[in-house]
Amino acid sequence: MFGKQRFKFSRGCGEGFRSEFMRMRRGDIKFHLLEILKDAPRHGYEIISELETRSGGYRPSPGSVYPTLQMLEEGGYLTGEQVEGKKVYTITDKGRKLLKERGGMPFEAHPKMARAFEIRKSLMKLGGAAMDGVRDGDEETVKRIAEIINKARRDVYSILAES
Repeated sequence: MFGKQRFKFSRGCGEGFRSEFMRMRRGDIKFHLLEILKDAPRHGYEIISELETRSGGYRPSPGSVYPTLQMLEEGGYLTGEQVEGKKVYTITDKGRKLLKERGGMPFEAHPKMARAFEIRKSLMKLGGAAMDGVRDGDEETVKRIAEIINKARRDVYSILAES
């Protein structure tokens, strides 16, 4: 149907999208963390959420954020103290100096990334609705849901084949 053209996907996004738009350059995350903390002290979850908001939807893993926060704390660029059971991080003068030396680094979501995250949200909603139908529906309902989803998939591939 589509000739020899193939479409490769990884975890819901095209391969090129994932590598080109979803990762920060190595080493940049520390500057983004400090940039967020220059506005106000925050705990880890707030930092991750703010990174997601400012980047247009990319949510870094805790496995990349917390070790970087620890490294920055050990280097004297920020401090961390327990407040109501959560570790709250605050940028230090040394951290502000590092940011100033680095120069401006605005958070700008790549337009393709922002669009892709909007589609991802829609797909998550569709998936939730479909699973509700499968869980609660009879055989006929499940069959109709499967037909709709399969048609949508074929339609998307048709669009991709045209472009």
